[in-house]
Amino acid sequence: MKIDPREKIALFIDGANVHASSRSIGIDIDYRSLLERFQQEAYLLRAYYFTALVEEQDFSSIRPLIDWLDYNGFMVITKPVKEYTDSLGQKKLKGNMDIELCVTALEMAPYYDHMFLFSGDGDFTPLVCALQRKGKKVSVVSTLANDSPMVADELRRQADYFVDLEEIAKFAARAQNEDFEGEIINE
Repeated sequence: MKIDPREKIALFIDGANVHASSRSIGIDIDYRSLLERFQQEAYLLRAYYFTALVEEQDFSSIRPLIDWLDYNGFMVITKPVKEYTDSLGQKKLKGNMDIELCVTALEMAPYYDHMFLFSGDGDFTPLVCALQRKGKKVSVVSTLANDSPMVADELRRQADYFVDLEEIAKFAARAQNEDFEGEIINE
């Protein structure tokens, strides 16, 4: 990773996208190690985690992670998943957090020098352009390591730097059969 230790950095994590990308290369992110590493590299201003939640569920598999992140240095931004019926009459769920991530990134832009965008979603390309026009560096964190790349080509090309999740995995990965705090889950 290319980080100037004098920089103020901010992490913007698209939870659903990072989950899918990390699963595609067979890892889970150890968020404690991730946060510690970025704190060692530069001045970490904020670490945001964006995700949609199904509110009606008695138990959500993501709730323990969200609670842990919220109590351990991450700014967690959520919204409820919306249910709708498509043109074929099938019920679908929608929980896109792109707008929330973009608004937060632009609001916080005066306070950081370098943004790390943990997403491969090409919809973020205009955000990257806007931040670069404001003089910000943007690193995109996703993966090209499998047969179906999880990062849009236009986003990767627009970014100042591209960091493959496999590089992050060297210091912030854990086996997929461990929970988010490193304890083994009985399956």
